[in-house]
Amino acid sequence: MITKFSALYVGHIELEDVGREGRPADERRYPNERLVEAFQTARELAQLMDELGYDCLWTAEHHFQREGYEVFPNLILLNTWLATQTRRLKLGCAFNVLPAWHPLRLAEDFAVADILTGGRIVFGVGRGYQTREVESLGAPLSDQAANRELFEEQLELLQKAFEEDSFSHEGKHYRVPAPVQFRGAPLTEVTLVPRPLHRPVEIWQAISSGSSVSRMAGRGIKGMVTLTGDRLLDEWVRLYQAEAAKAGRELELGENLCWGVGVYLAGSEEEAIRRMEPYHDERYKWFAPFGIVRYTDEHGRQWGTPGAPAGIPSLRDGVAQGAWLCGPPAATIERIREVEHRYPGLDQMMLHLPEGMPPAVMKEQLRLFAREVMPAFASPGAGAADVRG
Repeated sequence: MITKFSALYVGHIELEDVGREGRPADERRYPNERLVEAFQTARELAQLMDELGYDCLWTAEHHFQREGYEVFPNLILLNTWLATQTRRLKLGCAFNVLPAWHPLRLAEDFAVADILTGGRIVFGVGRGYQTREVESLGAPLSDQAANRELFEEQLELLQKAFEEDSFSHEGKHYRVPAPVQFRGAPLTEVTLVPRPLHRPVEIWQAISSGSSVSRMAGRGIKGMVTLTGDRLLDEWVRLYQAEAAKAGRELELGENLCWGVGVYLAGSEEEAIRRMEPYHDERYKWFAPFGIVRYTDEHGRQWGTPGAPAGIPSLRDGVAQGAWLCGPPAATIERIREVEHRYPGLDQMMLHLPEGMPPAVMKEQLRLFAREVMPAFASPGAGAADVRG
């Protein structure tokens, strides 16, 4: 049953001339004075969501984005600050780009944030998708196999540091502790200081392909399926359950997953599509060239694979695929009920606030969703302003 509602704000500034025929993404470049506007927007969204009873605000880590689409380079630092500006809202990392970090420094930073915020920071990891940031920070990405190999070792080391009182590690990329003498004796193990107080640490990762699912489920990592067509969504949800069972964890279908979807509420589907379309198209002007379109054609082939469509999808494509919900609140509730019925273990839904959408529109949609949709999924006895699950 879906009881927890969140939103994803990746950190875009208010962009002008948005839409398919608007300013090309590669021609955008903003001064620092504009780029820092996203931090104020994050605070305003967090405070509003806290007031309205949302569960979590998710943000995304990226680097060097002078184009203004994703401008938060440090989610743990950002979210620790946002926790001081709110009362109960969780702040999610979607996701810390693990290859851009030393895993033990990331583990230390998260542990401090966990302690300072009383466990309100939700940890997440990703491999990265932009060569400009990952390779400029010293890790591979053009070589996908090398990137995956590094990521897997980093994740192993990270989890040891979180969960073991003392640990050692020897792999291809890391040797911990270093082979040195310490106070007159060989160093054989170390302890993360401090460790998170809230353990085991809940770790989230995006599901972007079937190949990532088995690794995630095997490690007990929770999965986020965002802006994904119904066919791939169903495939990955069922695969996650099956792979978790192989690792000895019996999960209800949809359990340990979050369903992320674009939502625009209006009086009719046509009105919602008309209003959402420029922001949707601006998003895919940036993301489609990276291959991030998780739709399928009539033969089940994912967009961008041989023989399947490629390029920038339309919002009507997204609505037809079930990745975007546009229309009246009643139709949105009905669609959520359908997904909830299909995946009885699913308890989390995340609204995607698309790149290009102005802060005023984001806040308007968050208010409408909290007022018109969330009460239909309230726990017994919960008030409309206290819908958290």
